[in-house]
Amino acid sequence: MATSPSPPSRWPPQPMTRMGLLALLVGLLAASAPMRAVDAAGVLRQVVGRGDGGTFFEPFNVTYDHRAVILGGKRRMLVSAGLHYPRATPEMWPSLIAKVKEGGADVIETYIFWNGHEPAKGQYYFEGRFDIVKFAKLVAAEGLFLFLRIGPYACAEWNFGGFPVWLRDIPGIEFRTDNEPYKAEMQTFVTKIVNIMKEEKLYSWQGGPIILQQIENEYGNIQGQYGQAGKRYMLWAAQMALALDTGIPWVMCRQTDAPEEILDTCNAFYCDGFKPNSYNKPTIWTEDWDGWYADWGGPLPHRPARDSAFAVARFYQRGGSLQNYYMYFGGTNFERTAGGPLQITSYDYDAPIDEYGILRQPKWGHLKDLHAAIKLCEPALIAVDGSPQYVKLGPMQEAHIYSSGKVHTNGSVSGNAQICSAFLANIDEHKYVSVWIFGKSYSLPPWSVSILPDCDNVAFNTARVGAQTSVFSVESGTPSYSSNHNPRILSLAGGPNLSSTWLTSKEPVGAWGEGSFSAEGILEHLNVTKDISDYLSYTTSVNISDEDVAYWNSKGVRPSLTIDKIRDVARVFVNGKLAGSKVGHWVSLNQPVELVQGLNKLTLLSEIVGLQNYGAFLEKDGAGFRGQVKLTGFPNGDIDLTKSLWTYQIGLKGEFSKIYSPENQGCAKWSSMQNDDTQTPFTWFKTMFDAPEGNDPVAIGLGSMGKGQAWVNGHLIGRYWSLVAPESGCPSCNYAGAYSDSKCQSNCGMPTQSWYHIPREWLQESDNLLVLFEETGGDPSQISLEVHYTKTICSKVSETYYPPLSSWSRAANGRASVNTVAPELHLQCDEGHVISKVTFASYGTPSGDCQNFSVGNCHASTTLDLVTEACVGENKCSISVTNNVFGDPCRKVVKDLAVEAECSPPLSTKEARDDM
Repeated sequence: MATSPSPPSRWPPQPMTRMGLLALLVGLLAASAPMRAVDAAGVLRQVVGRGDGGTFFEPFNVTYDHRAVILGGKRRMLVSAGLHYPRATPEMWPSLIAKVKEGGADVIETYIFWNGHEPAKGQYYFEGRFDIVKFAKLVAAEGLFLFLRIGPYACAEWNFGGFPVWLRDIPGIEFRTDNEPYKAEMQTFVTKIVNIMKEEKLYSWQGGPIILQQIENEYGNIQGQYGQAGKRYMLWAAQMALALDTGIPWVMCRQTDAPEEILDTCNAFYCDGFKPNSYNKPTIWTEDWDGWYADWGGPLPHRPARDSAFAVARFYQRGGSLQNYYMYFGGTNFERTAGGPLQITSYDYDAPIDEYGILRQPKWGHLKDLHAAIKLCEPALIAVDGSPQYVKLGPMQEAHIYSSGKVHTNGSVSGNAQICSAFLANIDEHKYVSVWIFGKSYSLPPWSVSILPDCDNVAFNTARVGAQTSVFSVESGTPSYSSNHNPRILSLAGGPNLSSTWLTSKEPVGAWGEGSFSAEGILEHLNVTKDISDYLSYTTSVNISDEDVAYWNSKGVRPSLTIDKIRDVARVFVNGKLAGSKVGHWVSLNQPVELVQGLNKLTLLSEIVGLQNYGAFLEKDGAGFRGQVKLTGFPNGDIDLTKSLWTYQIGLKGEFSKIYSPENQGCAKWSSMQNDDTQTPFTWFKTMFDAPEGNDPVAIGLGSMGKGQAWVNGHLIGRYWSLVAPESGCPSCNYAGAYSDSKCQSNCGMPTQSWYHIPREWLQESDNLLVLFEETGGDPSQISLEVHYTKTICSKVSETYYPPLSSWSRAANGRASVNTVAPELHLQCDEGHVISKVTFASYGTPSGDCQNFSVGNCHASTTLDLVTEACVGENKCSISVTNNVFGDPCRKVVKDLAVEAECSPPLSTKEARDDM
């Protein structure tokens, strides 16, 4: 389990050293504000047992009404965090779950991944990254609830949408329709999962964490393509789920015709306008897309924290009751689990917790503050049984007031004993607007929501960010071998000469023996491979005459190989040499080839880069080649190879010999790498390396390589590919206005992914084996290894910012109140790291942003010394933003405190302090 974070350092430290400052310390200010803790999981968080067979909560029922999900008889406003257990290692789970809890969520949501749990029909797997029971118990041990999306179709940008490939081989099967073979398999798997959850006492009524579950997934998007059979299937799926008697509600997302007993829910970038199909159901947002996935050769999507917060605040403002971030932690598509077509190994998703498990700031912190503000409003939100009180404040401004009684909005409500919370929204994308309500004026930035837990004081505005900004040591878009980035070269066990330590082994092109067979015609890729490998080679022979060669020479042309349709990658080899490649999803190939007189060996390599994960009729999508395969440009017409005799070879020889495993190094002939090897396709590379010191996550930079797969100590970390995104498509990003996945992109003109996650748990201190299979050619001597951590932290907070949320409290009747104190600037490094140096600090009128701050005309000269004394050597610190701490360097001017600092492991900090 993750250790509890240490309390923050407060400025100034004791004993008091600067008279006049010390009476206004953050610590003293905080102590003066009595805070009634707002427990994220509410009164149900009563852990009464943590061992096998024990319960985690006092058993409670889960129901719902038109307003909210009801836990143990009480309506709740719930925040949920998407975290897919197989996209992290079990060793990462406790820390990730703890960070979800610290971020203010009540619930963790995950899909169940059918192909991970039933890789072969009737053979189940619930170990390692697929130990869902262990994951569920860890969630419960933190006092959080679990939303289990059983599906069993997941989509999730996961290989084949979570379907096991063996499913498509069942005679007569059609997926996700009124088809008996499919329904039988679906029911068997769903029943298996439900029974496991019951046996492990993981449902709420058993004292477990599971409060919601989902059957099917976004079926309404494709139901119409199946006609009436689709409708019958949807109704069958609902009744099948209900008959399992789980005792908690079932959800169907994006299913506007869901039966009355099933909750229909919203998946979108914004769901504040969504209403379920029955008055009796609460408004639930199952997928709040707070980022987006990336494809090889594309830019990286980002969703600004301010827009994410705006969308969530608007959802609760307009009657929402449960919202789930998709994703809160995205993680990694280890092995070959990435979906298709052409989705990258990273599933970072621009989530509040990044792929490596590090907090992405300011998104995580800004949303944490939002959650705290919403929780302060919870008594008022659940008290309103019908619609909230609505006030039009302007042409694009409005207020929603939740109160236990009628509120007169012309005057102050501060003296009123009733519970009252309000949301003030400005949906204008361009203008700041001042609105008048509750007897005072409120300034609303563009595209923002202000939250007033007491219908008087603003606790939070979605467009005003008080959280710190963090800069990682390795940024996702940084080329791993560029001139402006100098990571340490892979530390190799065996000597400083990097190139001499790399060994290579050649992979044969075409048939290499085991499992090869011959057949007439072009066979469908998945029918042959069953997806046990990305690779399938097709080899045939073509005889070229003197006449053919003379014709080409006289015309000055070359023949070409054409294929009507290919997916995802096709490579053409002639006589063992790579002639060319094609990338795409069912696109045509036209490749000029060099043929010689006599017999020529032609090998076509079909490669899968993730099976299709979304859409109707997935079982029919397949892979490989479609249509005709021909050689064109001959004097006597084209040569049709479609029905020729082809020799088929599944996978790679090195792959099936497992030469990536430490135990199987004798299964291949390895030799020292020569210069020519870096340009040779179909080459295996290997080396030994030492793990970086410490416990930080590890990233390996493979930007100098072409395309292939990488293993560390026998673990497949995933596919790599240095495919470059287009130069255009990354304009400056404005948070205001409706978001789409193409709005705020980055990384244009650079490889989509250069850095790849190696979990710490897969490494040993020394003698780690790295094995690469390279398809097209690459230079392993440029591979680098870095630890991934928060290196630079920055924050800029105005003296006019809101009091810290910790200064709010709730009375026994639920009414919120605030002890008015100065705003605070907070800085925090990763767990185990400390602030080693303050590189910039100014109280006054500093300008610029993180890593680009500069002192303004107004500046308190003592700022750097004070902040350094308060923060250096600490994991986190908080500083009051007030003249009482720094003095007043310029009267009648609104002042900001801007700070930039560096984070380091404790050893580095000790050395830095010694140098001071």
